[in-house]
Amino acid sequence: MIFIENEGNNDPHLNLALEEYIVRNFDDKDYLLFYINQPSIIIGRNQNTLEEVNQNYVEEKGIKVVRRISGGGAVYHDFGNLNFSFITDHDIKSFNNFKKVTAPIVKVLNDMGVKAEMKGRNDVVVEDRKISGNAQFSTGKRMFTHGTLLLNSNLEEVTRALQVKMTKLSSKGHKSVRSRVANIQEFLNEPLDILDFRAKILKGLDAAGDFETYRLSEEEWKAVHELKESKYDQWDWNYGRSPKFNLRRERRFPIGIIDLRLWVEKGHITNVKIFGDFFNSKPIQELEEILTGVRYTKEDIHSALEPIDLSLYFNALPKEEFEELLYGEDDVVIE
Repeated sequence: MIFIENEGNNDPHLNLALEEYIVRNFDDKDYLLFYINQPSIIIGRNQNTLEEVNQNYVEEKGIKVVRRISGGGAVYHDFGNLNFSFITDHDIKSFNNFKKVTAPIVKVLNDMGVKAEMKGRNDVVVEDRKISGNAQFSTGKRMFTHGTLLLNSNLEEVTRALQVKMTKLSSKGHKSVRSRVANIQEFLNEPLDILDFRAKILKGLDAAGDFETYRLSEEEWKAVHELKESKYDQWDWNYGRSPKFNLRRERRFPIGIIDLRLWVEKGHITNVKIFGDFFNSKPIQELEEILTGVRYTKEDIHSALEPIDLSLYFNALPKEEFEELLYGEDDVVIE
């Protein structure tokens, strides 16, 4: 495995651009990337940013808001959080198998005396408190699995900076988000600063002694900065526009929250947008295009979806449950 040095950059726009550049341009070998971001909210690929963040608060505090290319939910980053990314060839046995991919991280934490384990969809926990969230992205040829490692993050900022949906709160028995999250520092015998922690994690992962370090060339950094400026610095990418809609359907499933916005006119779906914190291997826009123009009836929706492999968009969600969400009788919100 090759360790890529990010040269100490703390700009989340740049670090996410770097990660995307690597997964799209570095072939054949396995890579590891670490980065530490300044205070920021990192939005999942399919989320509606304006409904995930406390906009007044993030503007007041100068907290960056950046969308990533992987699915999942919004997370808060700061200088007490270490982010890791494993970049490898796409492997169907590893995609959506967070336990397998994060096993080396869990082992290093265990070796440090932190009794970590993978639990739920994509979380690493200690004593049922989350210390790491993880997500994945695949180009079809290459993929990355990335995650957070909360060492001594300001957890109070999580609830201030994020808008926590009632669907998420109710699924957790109304426990606060703060009570479910923990810093790794709480489980260590001695205090560590983030750079010492980074060094220990890297040393633990490099136990076999076969890592080499790669530094990007000037031309590669130029390409990363161009991607940052053209995509990750842009309001349209980070926020986008919530479409006009006259029907909204939202439900929490084991695979995550799905929030549908539809514009139905003269009995047909003329526009649809699918938001949520689910994981997907194919762009959700493809499914939106399939549904656009379909007559808004159970039969026509079923016919449109019948040849579609829905697991590519929502992992293990049964097709009939998605159809029920699209056209069921409950939870309809007219705007």
